[in-house]
Amino acid sequence: MSRYNSVLSIAGSDSGGCAGIQADIKSISANGAYAATVITATTAQNTVGVTDIHGLPIAHIKAQLDAVLSDIEFGAVKIGMLHSKEVIEVVEERLSFYGVQKIILDPVMIATSGDKLIDDGAIDALKAFFPQTYLITPNIPEAELIIGHEISLENMEASAKEIGEKFSVSVLLKGGHLESKVLMTDVLYLFEEKRLVVINNKSIDTNHTHGTGCSLSSSIATYVALGFSLEEAVKKSCAYLNEAILMGKDKILGKGNGPINHFML
Repeated sequence: MSRYNSVLSIAGSDSGGCAGIQADIKSISANGAYAATVITATTAQNTVGVTDIHGLPIAHIKAQLDAVLSDIEFGAVKIGMLHSKEVIEVVEERLSFYGVQKIILDPVMIATSGDKLIDDGAIDALKAFFPQTYLITPNIPEAELIIGHEISLENMEASAKEIGEKFSVSVLLKGGHLESKVLMTDVLYLFEEKRLVVINNKSIDTNHTHGTGCSLSSSIATYVALGFSLEEAVKKSCAYLNEAILMGKDKILGKGNGPINHFML
């Protein structure tokens, strides 16, 4: 008998299947682990946009957490958008109660439009959670909100280190929002080792990148659960995401921005 390598995704549901829990399940499965979930909210969403969000009751979120964490052994946990201070607090408390160690947190705070998705109280609660996690994966707008200044390609490394040292956590600063026609640059700051790693992949010209943040963070959690070091997990996941974007750039799902091709089909 052997045990499944399992990853828990805690996030919202995307009815269009491009992002959120649905993207996490695909990414975890494609990279070789078993996916379990705790849904924090449901959305009415497609490739064009989000028309409604329904947050689930805190008691039900807690019940989901207790159900899976009391039964299944997880090699890592991926966390996506936590829409309120109360949701953040119950997730943090339950994970601490069950002694979960390898938490990959994608701090979803800002929409593609630039609008904040959560209020200031939730942002403060999320920041307070950072030191309890194994890795945080902010994009450029989220990182700018976290540290309060603009980030460019020239100061990406210094900014990743600044966030890591401020919150005592390893950081993957994602450079997808920076203009580049040739290379996609991400910067990993390994807090325990005080070391920076620059990861470059070929830039791909496509609008079909809906759910890339979710897919990347859940892929990292998968490789961590499979026993890879954090640096190895991040490098393998960035390469996977880049290939999935490439394989999905000429596929059409709906009328808007489509997903990556998780299974390279």
